[in-house]
Amino acid sequence: MAEVEQALLARWPESRVAPSLDRVRAAVDLLGRPQTVAPAVHITGTNGKTSTARMVDELLQATGRRTGRCTSPHLSTVRERIVVDGVPVTEDAFVAAHEAVLPAVRQVDDRSPVPMSFFEVVTTMAYVAFARAGVDALVVEVGMGGTWDATNVVDGEVAVVAPISLDHTEHLGPDEAAIAREKAGIIKPGADVVLADQVPAARAVLLDRVRRTGARIRPVVPVRRRPAGRGQLLDVVVAGVLTRVELPLLGGHQADNAALAITAADALLSRHGARLHPEEVRRALSGVRSPGRLEVVAEDPLVVVDASHNPAGMATTVHGLTDALDVDELVVVLAVLAGKDADQVVAALDPVAALLVVTSTDSPRALPAVELEATARRRLGHDRVVRVEGLDAAVDRARAEAARRGRRTGVLVTGSVVTAGRAADLLRG
Repeated sequence: MAEVEQALLARWPESRVAPSLDRVRAAVDLLGRPQTVAPAVHITGTNGKTSTARMVDELLQATGRRTGRCTSPHLSTVRERIVVDGVPVTEDAFVAAHEAVLPAVRQVDDRSPVPMSFFEVVTTMAYVAFARAGVDALVVEVGMGGTWDATNVVDGEVAVVAPISLDHTEHLGPDEAAIAREKAGIIKPGADVVLADQVPAARAVLLDRVRRTGARIRPVVPVRRRPAGRGQLLDVVVAGVLTRVELPLLGGHQADNAALAITAADALLSRHGARLHPEEVRRALSGVRSPGRLEVVAEDPLVVVDASHNPAGMATTVHGLTDALDVDELVVVLAVLAGKDADQVVAALDPVAALLVVTSTDSPRALPAVELEATARRRLGHDRVVRVEGLDAAVDRARAEAARRGRRTGVLVTGSVVTAGRAADLLRG
């Protein structure tokens, strides 16, 4: 497993892209097109993709179907990217998938001026692993954009577009309309399309793509929600029946994600002569988990980790926290990646951060803590910002500060998937 991981990491990272489907399409063609083994739900958007994918996966499993789920990036182990029946593949299965694709990957590398990237190879591995497992349905999350994303060799019978906002603008375009044009590429002829609420410019682009491809819009099932403890209760109509569902996730945005997931799963089933039933929805959503998304990982003081990494996502995180948790103030640990809009991320945290502890992770893409400190102090002033080198030390400092302030002060660790994953691993033991 270690050798495979090193071989993958030696390839182009996810932050370095050469926009084209040619390489991954050539690889899957050499491997017998494993992405066609089962019908797929394909999910794009700026925020909410992974949580929505997890819910779709749980819903389809609740109907007795075997599922393959492909999401990114990972929090703790690369095996999280290839999930069969709700469980990351074993190390042996991951290695076997790599060995299975390697001859095709080498052929593509030899023919192409640009070798296959880390993400392209892992995506190809996922499709091969799903074909070998004989799954009944695929749930596939786009890595970045849509049109040229490596996952887009799959033709999703259902295309889901979560909310679109500004992120990866250096690759996807300067505004929501340009980003929507890239993400609309997952909408294929004849597909069912499930759209979250979108800003007008993005919605116009998506609807134009729907018209041009002959796809059809699936109205999103309405959901009413109310906070309940460390989660929420949802009222949703499934198969004509008012169904009350426990969702053990924090934040109103997760209720929105649940609405997308229910609509998408039912759309896929209905294309194959089946429908979701109320008890299946209740059972699936009551057991769903979304690690690293407003996840409570410690108590006394309360510590929450969240993978938000762009301004819109951070604003959603802040709203979810104030909506769901019984705290008066937060000590926030923030570590972001270079190239992100750190100023607006800090601005989104302004209403809840009694103290901002800025740091950095060991990611090669990490923004140096001293640079983040300067940005944060311009926005919040000197008294509310402190720099601590090293994520472990920063989390310790934040927990000590929260404990000193009293039991109604919590800790939020956020800024990137890497930040959330490392902090969660640290605090779980």
